[in-house]
Amino acid sequence: MQKRFSGVVVPMITPLNEDLTVDLHSVKLIVELFAENGIHPLVLGTTGESSSIGEVESYRMVETSVKAKSEGQCIYAGLVGNHVNNLIERGNTYISLGADCVVATLPSYYGLTPNQMTAFYETLANHIYGPLMMYNIKATTQMSIPLEVVEKLSEHPNIWGLKDSERDVGRMKTCIDLYSNDENFSFFCGWGAQSYGSLKLGADGIVPSTGNYVPEMYKKMYKAALNKDWEECEKWQKETDAIAEQYQKDKTLGQSLAVLKALMNKKGLCNKTMMPPLTEVE
Repeated sequence: MQKRFSGVVVPMITPLNEDLTVDLHSVKLIVELFAENGIHPLVLGTTGESSSIGEVESYRMVETSVKAKSEGQCIYAGLVGNHVNNLIERGNTYISLGADCVVATLPSYYGLTPNQMTAFYETLANHIYGPLMMYNIKATTQMSIPLEVVEKLSEHPNIWGLKDSERDVGRMKTCIDLYSNDENFSFFCGWGAQSYGSLKLGADGIVPSTGNYVPEMYKKMYKAALNKDWEECEKWQKETDAIAEQYQKDKTLGQSLAVLKALMNKKGLCNKTMMPPLTEVE
């Protein structure tokens, strides 16, 4: 079953000029490169330094990505922040600019109860006039969305899926089993090292940051998965794991993003500039 939202969704870096404005030429270049490899961009996600990108620049990022997209390519736009009304306003602006779906993380300042998490996503879903997905990323929010909360929210007509970056194989398997036959709710594995494993189990899609640097490898991995050629799919998992190690091993998340931009800079895809408080690789 081909769901509305599926496939390889790469959490795109936010290319920046030296004055910290979004480098629109590079945005277009990267979105077009993704299209050549059958990849959908998630702009303004964790890899895109979303928590540090201001409102005006975020709109320019989304608008340029939408204008650059190819037929069949979806633009996912991340929502990150602690001011709920502002998130709603941004989400609706992203949708009005042409984003296909907004993907929201939990507000991260206060620890939230399951009921508060549910209320947060229901509020967004009720007021954003386009598809919404939940984004579970314990590494940055310090919270995990409980599976019973996910299950309840999956029944909301405007919540279309979960992008889950938690490193928990049992949780991943449970989600895939629960939602594989739900045509209106997609499960995306945001744990790069489990791309192959999740696809073999029946995940609707994967969200690997390494796809910024080697999109062609993920095109081949996903094609192998569609053909149920699991040996080939696993081969590409090992190849991409080796690439990921180049920029992730022994580094904080922020450091790894700087190295990823530096690698992409060598390919002529973007500058090395990082949005403060992160710093670029010397």
